[in-house]
Amino acid sequence: MEVNDVLVEKLANLARLKFDASGKEEIKNDLQKMIQFVEKLNELDTTGVEPLLHMSNQVNILRADEVSGSISREQGLQNAPVHDEQFFKVPKVIKK
Repeated sequence: MEVNDVLVEKLANLARLKFDASGKEEIKNDLQKMIQFVEKLNELDTTGVEPLLHMSNQVNILRADEVSGSISREQGLQNAPVHDEQFFKVPKVIKK
């Protein structure tokens, strides 16, 4: 596949990008290199090679939900700049 100005213009339009002349040439060269790399990969014989979907045979490995220690309300409010007995106090950000 050859990358030409028409293809670069179409891709730039789809991606909502604008290039000057030098930028367009640079993108054209980069796209050509990427396509050559993929075409080189297509030369490999992959018959008999199973597709790799996961890095291991294990699926959905999740840790068990376990109740663990927690800090007290007083410890949680200890470093708050402004608080009352129960809550953090923050500046009002919603105006009516």
